[in-house]
Amino acid sequence: MVGDSVYFHRALEDCILEASRQFSVILLTGPRQVGKTTLLQHLREEQRAYVSLDDLGMRALANTDPALFLQRFPPPVLIDEIQYAPSLLPYIKMDSDKTRKSGDYWLTGSQQFHVMKGVTESLAGRVAVINLLGFSGRENSRRDRAIEPFLPTSRIINTRLETAGPSRLGPVFSDIWYGWYPSLRVGTVRNRDLFFGSYIQTYIERDVRDLVQIGNQESFLRFLKACAARTAQLLNLSELARDTDISVPTAKHWLSILQASFQVYLVPPYHGNATKRLIKAPKLYFLDTGLCAYLTEWSSPETLSAGAMNGAIFETHAFTEILKSWWHRLRRPNLFYYRDKDGKEIDFLFEQDRRLYPVEVKMAATTKTEWVRSFSVLDRLKMEVGEGAVLCLTELALPLTRRVQAVPVGVL
Repeated sequence: MVGDSVYFHRALEDCILEASRQFSVILLTGPRQVGKTTLLQHLREEQRAYVSLDDLGMRALANTDPALFLQRFPPPVLIDEIQYAPSLLPYIKMDSDKTRKSGDYWLTGSQQFHVMKGVTESLAGRVAVINLLGFSGRENSRRDRAIEPFLPTSRIINTRLETAGPSRLGPVFSDIWYGWYPSLRVGTVRNRDLFFGSYIQTYIERDVRDLVQIGNQESFLRFLKACAARTAQLLNLSELARDTDISVPTAKHWLSILQASFQVYLVPPYHGNATKRLIKAPKLYFLDTGLCAYLTEWSSPETLSAGAMNGAIFETHAFTEILKSWWHRLRRPNLFYYRDKDGKEIDFLFEQDRRLYPVEVKMAATTKTEWVRSFSVLDRLKMEVGEGAVLCLTELALPLTRRVQAVPVGVL
């Protein structure tokens, strides 16, 4: 068990325990090195056994004789890296059906392709699937974590302002450049470049090989870097394929690998019934800004904040913090972007309770009312429009219109 002196509490803790009281199986999934095992080790009871399938002996037993494996490690049990032994899943299902006890099996998995296929086939209706990413800013600075997910309403923003983090250029871009992997944030690993270099090597040589046979690892690394350079941009598969010298079907397949292994996320366009002029491509976002900055070879927070990618990676930072605010409270945002062929664009658009909530992201500290000019396009969608916000580097929340305010990015 990890001691509280070094353990950083996660926003998901109470959600995991609640899910464990309702489901016989919980699966905590996400990229490598984000603290899945540490989190469940911290929460598990003394009587809950722990077994890792990274251990080749345990993995062999689980695959060759899953029934014997479960006799040796009866529930309640925490099984780490379940993707290495998918043959266990039908036996877990049979045991869950027989005992009908909640919280018997806690599982972790880093590779969504194989894990989710087995879960869908074997454990449908019996498992709570929970996504974990790296630290949020609130988790890292030990501010209020168990807080309502971000939505640009005055009530939620005011609550978050009470425990907001820094919104100045220097501290924000230091966070962006380092990223949010726990090993880098808690100080156990001090060499950022060494960490990310090793992470990418392990990711390509283990996770990617396990997901699919990649004939040319150098080509895949070029593809990974090309995606990082396009964070916060519309996805153009043809351009991506051309620039990395691969076919469009290969680019599409490799992109699905990046999604399945929680490296990138695609935000879909908003489709309103009243308009058919929307661009249909999704927007691509890297899920860790530090890894994105490393892949695009920015040598310091200062060069990154002054460079050509500063706006895109600042928007990526805002997006990942928004996503974590939802995922780490066991909820999923109904989140889109808006862009039409006339060039009208809104970075993020929440749809909730048949109401639209627009959000813009601006890497600036001096507020301008022109930032919200594009919000007027929502009137044509014949949907009720709620409050909106512009996330920026302002120190104070300031009204821009009667319904929209400029908000320090630190509220996230």
